[in-house]
Amino acid sequence: MEAYTEFATVYDTFMDNVPYEAWKKYLVDILKAEGIKDGLLLELGCGTGRMTRLLAAEGYDMIGVDNSEEMLSVAREYTMENTEILYLLQDMREFELYGTIRAVVSVCDSMNYIMSEEDLRQVFSLVNNYLDPGGIFIFDMNTRYKYEELLGDNSFCETREDSSFIWENYYDPEEQVNQYDLTLFIKEEDDLFRRYEETHFQRAYEIETVRKLIEEAGMKWEGVFDVETGKEPTACSERIYIIAREQGK
Repeated sequence: MEAYTEFATVYDTFMDNVPYEAWKKYLVDILKAEGIKDGLLLELGCGTGRMTRLLAAEGYDMIGVDNSEEMLSVAREYTMENTEILYLLQDMREFELYGTIRAVVSVCDSMNYIMSEEDLRQVFSLVNNYLDPGGIFIFDMNTRYKYEELLGDNSFCETREDSSFIWENYYDPEEQVNQYDLTLFIKEEDDLFRRYEETHFQRAYEIETVRKLIEEAGMKWEGVFDVETGKEPTACSERIYIIAREQGK
């Protein structure tokens, strides 16, 4: 079962508690500190385009890349009039652009969907290739602590007026692979709720492993921060930001 097919239609409904505005401010603060106040930016794993649109509203020329046609369809519907955002249906491991860009961002644990170190290194290599000289890459990742201690082998559910879901989670600590089987019930035009199923896989990466892959891809490691505190991660950090810099092709 493919991920983000029917889920795309209700994704923003169930993600309404995600602090996109706070994340946007963090990204923009870093970008402006780097002197990147405008110009061309890329978001990898843009999904329905929530962050893409927020950055476009800050004056950036945005490109959004995602491998879910359904998610991009929602993104295009939401895109504001007079806001030109280029959405590309591409796999992050193989994405292609027409030229270089000032910065790349990725949020909502999109990088955790890359299931092998080889593929993650390839993503980093492509980012380095398309960044302007000295350009930066800012992305977040879920931590092993979150998968092991918070998600684990648990089930979650949520009900809204027109949709609901059951999330059955499984985490393999040896492979560091997190699987969740998502059962969706979505109200349709005939007022009946139809059932859909998707399976998602993510992988936990140690910070040291990510740093090694970034450096092997030719990028410079700039730092890692806890998303909640903005400080150095602890053993209980759930989500982290990582910043890397282009330093030669």
